[in-house]
Amino acid sequence: MTGRRTSRRAGSNKWFPLILVILATAIWAYDRMKELEKVPGTRPWAAAPGAPPASPPAGRNPSAPAAARSADGRYEIYQNCRLVSARNNDGDSFVVRLHDGREEEFRLYFVDTPESDFKTYADGDTNHDRIREQAEDLDHVTPEQAVEIGKRGKEFSLELLAKRPFTIYTEWDSPFNDRRYHAHIQVKVDGKTRWLHRLLVQKGLARIKTKGSDLPDGTSAQKERETLRKLERDAKSNKAGAWAF
Repeated sequence: MTGRRTSRRAGSNKWFPLILVILATAIWAYDRMKELEKVPGTRPWAAAPGAPPASPPAGRNPSAPAAARSADGRYEIYQNCRLVSARNNDGDSFVVRLHDGREEEFRLYFVDTPESDFKTYADGDTNHDRIREQAEDLDHVTPEQAVEIGKRGKEFSLELLAKRPFTIYTEWDSPFNDRRYHAHIQVKVDGKTRWLHRLLVQKGLARIKTKGSDLPDGTSAQKERETLRKLERDAKSNKAGAWAF
């Protein structure tokens, strides 16, 4: 009987080092993922460089008309879009209902509105470093002032999009494969058609950041950045938004 118990203990003990190795590997992998999340421009779950854009999501209403395309065939055009109330909506990304009934989340090209609140996540991580970075880019305002601008930017975009239908141009580009797609958004303001990303810069509510893309009207991404820099200079002169502090 004693010999049998000893044999069982010996059998159990031989697995102990292997279990320790597995646990150590899992801990290392988790820590490495968190480090990558904090490196600007990287996401551990992002698609490999050069990977093709995500395909349009399935689920289109077959009775709805197919989306039109821009003159160069690059972007699908969705008119009469509506804003959908969603917890994660902010100044530069929104859940939208398309004309065929689908609800998808889109983010603007070119611009980044500051975070609208200081957050601590379930794993203990925070968005405080990101807010400090946004504050520095906005003429070195304080983090608290950056959050105030984030709240204003969120309020401006959501109120504008909720007023009336708007148009989205997208090629279903999801750089992080997270079902959030880049888009150009066209809105009506005082009877004129405007690009939403330009309005945010003009009002001092966003920094010129993130991926750019040629506009559907043929304006190159480089030319558009020049336009945005001029709008930003005008916003500074007029002390609009973040440039008023």
